[in-house]
Amino acid sequence: MGLDRPQAWLLGLPTAAVYGSLALFTTILHNVFLLYYVDTFVSVYKINKMAFWVGETVFLLWNSLNDPLFGWLSDRQFLSSQHRRSGAGLSSRAVVLARVRALGWHGPLLALSFLAFWVPWAPAGLQFLLCLCLYDGFLTLVDLHHHALLADLALSAHDRTHLNFYCSLFSAAGSLSVFASYAFWNKEDFSSFRAFCVTLAVSSGLGFLGATQLLRRRVEAARRDPGCSGLAVDFGLCGEELLVGSEEADSITLGQYLRQLARHRNFLWFVSMDLVQVFHCHFNSNFFPLFLEHLLSDHISLSTGSILLGLSYVAPHLNNLYFLSLCRRWGVYAVVRGLFLLKLGLSLLMLLAGPDHLSLLCLFIASNRVFTEGTCKLLTLVVTDLVDEDLVLNHRKQAASALLFGMVALVTKPGQTFAPLLGTWLLCFYTGHDLFQQSLITPVGSAHPWPEPPAPAPAQAPMLRQGCFYLLVLVPITCALLQLFTWSQFTLHGRRLHMVKAQRQNLSQAQTLDVKMV
Repeated sequence: MGLDRPQAWLLGLPTAAVYGSLALFTTILHNVFLLYYVDTFVSVYKINKMAFWVGETVFLLWNSLNDPLFGWLSDRQFLSSQHRRSGAGLSSRAVVLARVRALGWHGPLLALSFLAFWVPWAPAGLQFLLCLCLYDGFLTLVDLHHHALLADLALSAHDRTHLNFYCSLFSAAGSLSVFASYAFWNKEDFSSFRAFCVTLAVSSGLGFLGATQLLRRRVEAARRDPGCSGLAVDFGLCGEELLVGSEEADSITLGQYLRQLARHRNFLWFVSMDLVQVFHCHFNSNFFPLFLEHLLSDHISLSTGSILLGLSYVAPHLNNLYFLSLCRRWGVYAVVRGLFLLKLGLSLLMLLAGPDHLSLLCLFIASNRVFTEGTCKLLTLVVTDLVDEDLVLNHRKQAASALLFGMVALVTKPGQTFAPLLGTWLLCFYTGHDLFQQSLITPVGSAHPWPEPPAPAPAQAPMLRQGCFYLLVLVPITCALLQLFTWSQFTLHGRRLHMVKAQRQNLSQAQTLDVKMV
């Protein structure tokens, strides 16, 4: 009896909390990866420059292509029914269980691939290439199935916002690993940091196993619970099992799916806006230390800058909790548009104030990153609405959630590459200062290294500072204007969104009636 009480207590946890905890086990690994993997290979393993850039080039290609590839491999069974001979099809509960089982496998494998960075086991160049591809592959699989569950577990905007709330809460907790890592990072004595990473990997792997096991039990318990009273979200888990696909359904090839997607107007406008958003997020990450050094270094201490950087990782998750409450009241579309207007207004204000208002400048540098990252986290909710619209427009039997998330990533991930390239070109254009003529270092929080800015000559220092300031404010202004235009063309909100939700609900009810008639 005593052993049943903890199990009963765990089964009593809200489904949204169990779902959100998966974000914790990803975040504690990924933030440490972003902060230290380049410095580890450059400063500790002494990788040569050619091997480093070959690895980064292959990684960029793999990083862009694996999202749609894994999305297609995951969801093609929902788009094609030729492999089902019995005619019974898949239930909506079976779709959720398939994604949960995939997370139960891929989560621990992500933790193992994370471990592979911190122990030398091959020539540095080969290890760098293999580790990057393995880690990013498993990270993509985890992210795709985790995001797809957001669309599969819940239909209403309220329930999806509730799920995202817990993701932000647990992601904020996971970001604390950034602060803890500073106590262990030592390039001269790497053993303590290696032990810290082993602890993170073991915690993450066991967490994935436990959370997915618990989530699987809760989904299966919903089948035996007529009222589904213990579930925080009930779409696809309560009541009759909805059969998706049948023997008579037509199979869909990848080419046909892409043609359908090319006619999806709201998808095209969304990825246009999101491409700019991804660019801006990574621009802030790549150039955050540069702005601190050339605009604020004479006025804040190094420890203050480190704390400011660490808070910039945690604050977006905490701030997102407030944004999600606004989403429940006003809708995601209105909140995202408000954030674009806020970004434009703050940037114009900073441009008018100039670089000498230091308190305002410090606030702007921090808030620019926090609001931009917060917007990125809200856009997951928009993609789930696009999943609904794709299902309704193309009369699918089951939503291809992971595949649509993968296609969004395919179109928007080039923004990660454009950010450092365009940013360094703009800095050179404004100041004549070429960052890439110096030796490599790694900026904290960036996945791409840049050369250390040299101490400029006294006559050049004001020009460099002014150039950094213009880069700081003009990029957000340009991004905000482009995003306000593209976002104004996006129509999946208000009445149309309610109509799409109602039509998807009607499709589900129609499938339920078909099941009962059979």
